[in-house]
Amino acid sequence: MSHSKKIAVIGAGLGGAAMGILLQKAGFDVEVYEQAPAFSRLGAGIHIGPNIMKIFREMGLEHDLEEMGCHSEEWISRNGNTGEVQAQAKLTGYGAAYLTIHRGDMHARQIEALQQDKLHFDKRLSQVEQDEYGVTLTFADGTVTQADIVIGADGINSKIRETILGVEAPLYSGWVAHRAIISGEKLKQLKAKFDLDDCVKWWYEDRHIMAYSTTKERDEYYFVTGVPHPAWDFQGKSFVPCDKAELFETFKDFHPSILAMIEASDDVTKWPLNNRNPLPVWSNGRLVLLGDACHPMKPHMAQGAGMAIEDAAMLTRCLLEEGLENYEQAFSLYEQNRKERASQVQKVSNANTFLKEQEDPSWVYGFDVYAQPLHAEETA
Repeated sequence: MSHSKKIAVIGAGLGGAAMGILLQKAGFDVEVYEQAPAFSRLGAGIHIGPNIMKIFREMGLEHDLEEMGCHSEEWISRNGNTGEVQAQAKLTGYGAAYLTIHRGDMHARQIEALQQDKLHFDKRLSQVEQDEYGVTLTFADGTVTQADIVIGADGINSKIRETILGVEAPLYSGWVAHRAIISGEKLKQLKAKFDLDDCVKWWYEDRHIMAYSTTKERDEYYFVTGVPHPAWDFQGKSFVPCDKAELFETFKDFHPSILAMIEASDDVTKWPLNNRNPLPVWSNGRLVLLGDACHPMKPHMAQGAGMAIEDAAMLTRCLLEEGLENYEQAFSLYEQNRKERASQVQKVSNANTFLKEQEDPSWVYGFDVYAQPLHAEETA
C-alpha cells in the first residue's frame, strides 16, 4: 500500500513511537518529531499486558520484547504491613505474554524500529497553523515543515492539545511517585533475605508501593510508589531527587521487606503525578491526539502507556478504513471507538482500586484492539 500524503507525529515517546511504527508498516509516509535531543535509559520500569503485546506483535517486536522482559505469571496484591495476600490475578491465558520490563529497554527497541531517516530529534514544536491545504509546523530551531495531518503524541503538556483547546496547565493530582532500581550485589543480598515476587503491589491505607523484575534474568528490580503529597513547585522539572530518609518515613509501618528494598535501592527520584479533566474533543480539523495528550492518568493500573499504544493501533485502523482524504471521518471513528475504553481505564486508575481486592482483570488484559468491530454513530 502506498500513501502519498504526509503524516507528522509529534512526540517519540512510547505512544508516539508506536504510532510511527504502525503507520509506517501500514504504508503511510510518516515523519516523527521529538523535542528531546536524545533518549536515555531512565530508571523506570513498565508493564506490558497481553492487550499491548498483541499490538507489539503487529509491529514485529513481540519476540524481541519477550527476550528482554520478565514473564510475570501473576499479579499479587499484599497487605503492606503484614505481607498477607489480599488479591491475586493470573496474567496468563490471554493469547500473549505479560511482561514487566525496563521502560528504556522497550523504548530503545521501538526507536530502532522506526525509519531512521523519518525520525527527527531536538525538534521542540513552537507553532501550529492549519488551513484547508494542510498543517504548517514551526520548531524552536527555526525549521518549518508541512503535513496533511498531525498526530499529537506529545504528552500531558501537548502543544497540539493546546492548539486545539487553548492553554491550560495540567492539574496536580495531590500524589507523587517515588521511583528506584535495585541491582547488582544489593539485589543479591536482598534476595537472600526475602522472596521477591515478580509482580507485586503492596497496599497500606492511603499509599502503596509496586515492585517487579525488569529483565528476563531477574537481575534488576524496580519499585514505584503512589503517595499523597502536598503540592509544591517542581520548577518545571519532571522529577526531583529524593532522600531515602523521606521514603523511610513515608513507609515506616510497612513490611520489613519494603524497608529493605528502600535501603538497597539506587538513586531515588520523586515525580509529581499530574492530570487533566476529560477533554471535550480529541481532534480538530487536521489535528488529533492520543495517549497522555488526551487522557492522562495516574500510573496505578500500569496501563497509561498501554492506552497510548492502543490508541495508536485504533487510529491506524481508522485511517486505513477511511483513508487520509477523509481524515475528519477517521478521527471521529477513532474517538468513538476509543473514548469509552480509555475513559474507563482512566477512571479506575485514578481511583487506585484495581486489584486491591479480588476481581476479574480480563476486561483489561483480554481486550484485543484488532478484534473490536469499528462502530460509527448513526447520523439522522
